Amino acid sequence: MEKTFSRKDLWDGAGKAGLVLGLVSIAYMLINWLLGKAGESTGRTILFSLLILPIWIAKFVGCIELMKLFMRKFATAHPGADNRDTFRFGMLAALLSALVFSAFQLAFTTWIAPDTFAEAQEAVIASYGSMMPAESIEMMQNMNFGVITFFTNLVYCFLFGTVLSAILSRNIPSRNPFADQGPFNTPDEQ
Repeated sequence: MEKTFSRKDLWDGAGKAGLVLGLVSIAYMLINWLLGKAGESTGRTILFSLLILPIWIAKFVGCIELMKLFMRKFATAHPGADNRDTFRFGMLAALLSALVFSAFQLAFTTWIAPDTFAEAQEAVIASYGSMMPAESIEMMQNMNFGVITFFTNLVYCFLFGTVLSAILSRNIPSRNPFADQGPFNTPDEQ
């Protein structure tokens, strides 16, 4: 079947899907951060940390279902799209989603909550400082954890989305070889 879409259509759809998926991950990150802050201020850290697991499961399953929905929507809107095209769409959506989420997390840890990494760094130095040489402690104090986290999240989210796209695209669109044939038609009667 002839392709009924252009690269612009592919990027446009993947951009919208990537933005939505990135916003879901950003919402989860903010909820997680707010629950942590609320737990610290009220002294109910155990209660709030129990809430994080169901929210993470909802985000995880929700992102998978959203990716499936966007891939199906793309395949339906473009009848000429095959499994390879839906994989490309999913991979682009994963890349753009990873970029949105990673950029927000970098901005968040740089400007909104810069103390996040400083507190973690101090805790690590306090716990393991006696076992670490002075050069290692100095190197750790000079590291920019925001940039490291940006690239780590970018790679992780892109790889996760690519694997998910590969799994989902095997059946989007359906690969039923008998879909165009009636119960008594032979292929040469088409």
